[in-house]
Amino acid sequence: MPADTLQALGHGVHAVDTGFQRPRFDAAYLIVDRGRAAFIDTGTRHALPRLLGALESLGLGIDAVDWVIPTHVHLDHAGGVGPLMQALPRARLLVHPRGARHMIDPSALYQGALAVYGQAEMDRSYGQLVGVDPERVQTTTDGMTVALGGRRLEFIDTPGHALHHHCIWDPVSRGWFTGDTFGLSYRELDNAAGQPWIFPTSTPVQFQPEALRASVERLLARTPEAVYLTHYGRLGNVAELGRHQLALLDEVVALGRGLRDHPQRHQALCEGLRQLYRRSLRAHGCTLPDEAIEATLALDIELNAQGMGVWLDRERR
Repeated sequence: MPADTLQALGHGVHAVDTGFQRPRFDAAYLIVDRGRAAFIDTGTRHALPRLLGALESLGLGIDAVDWVIPTHVHLDHAGGVGPLMQALPRARLLVHPRGARHMIDPSALYQGALAVYGQAEMDRSYGQLVGVDPERVQTTTDGMTVALGGRRLEFIDTPGHALHHHCIWDPVSRGWFTGDTFGLSYRELDNAAGQPWIFPTSTPVQFQPEALRASVERLLARTPEAVYLTHYGRLGNVAELGRHQLALLDEVVALGRGLRDHPQRHQALCEGLRQLYRRSLRAHGCTLPDEAIEATLALDIELNAQGMGVWLDRERR
């Protein structure tokens, strides 16, 4: 396992860098309590050696894992679920009810991702998907809790980024595992004081800004001490980050509606997001050159513009 793959975050929570795309881009989380363990998000199937290596580094056997919990079934969060479940004989899968069928039979999930990314990227980054035995799959409900060692993890339904998204509350760390609901934050874009910048994600195909706002506000209502983002890491100062993200969300919505009928809408959305992010980062105190900012955010700009297009077309209907 590469150095710096496993990071202890306190309260029995560990981040595992899955190695997807670049360092510190995609995290899985391993929670350990009284010798019992749960993975939250898994990365792609290529992350399996790192996930199993994290257990070994912590002195845990494969039979110590009770739960595998994708926040939602997008492949950077759940592409590794099938192979991981095959490697963990005692684990059960906890998944949003809208995502369960895609974990049991991932063929439609694969085809949907193929339409977004293309065959070359699917082969390079994701590989083939593996289904999970339905007898090992348990769906969650809003407000449901499950035991992990001496703590209980709570699930809430959080649409907005995806209809098949739930977030997980850990009362010991007083933190939310937010998948993509609470946005994205890359360490390369922290300012000189080490303060993070955060932005909402609208990747295809279920972006719903009103629902996303409601979900973020619901997370904030718990007054969490931390959020654990898949992209990327544990962040504090949650109330301020939430306010900033919701303000950017309003700007994204205004940008999209202003360009709804643009003859070259996708390109205009990409350029609008590029300018919006750069302006926000400069106000935040980010000192990276414009070219470095654009390189860091290039994939997100493209996917967010695609997702905004789907949302705008749905609004028109």
